[in-house]
Amino acid sequence: MPKYVIERVVPGAGKMSPSDLKNLSVRSCNVLNQMGPQIQWVQSYVTDNKVYCVYIAENEEMVHEHARLGGFPANQVAQVRTIIDPTTSED
Repeated sequence: MPKYVIERVVPGAGKMSPSDLKNLSVRSCNVLNQMGPQIQWVQSYVTDNKVYCVYIAENEEMVHEHARLGGFPANQVAQVRTIIDPTTSED
């Protein structure tokens, strides 16, 4: 299945309490459980005013549906075409 990176504009995200982050996570997981195994949350990176999420989903529409059902922004959604890391530089 394709992998997606989602940029969510969330002012003050980096100042959210552990309880706020847990509540956000629970809400997301509840929606994912309703949607079924065709969409999976891999992980998220919280910055000062944005959250960058990595999801695996059958299509981009499912990512947007998850955001709609959960009440999350999905300001930018981009499909990952390939992954590189330091080993990419090796022969």
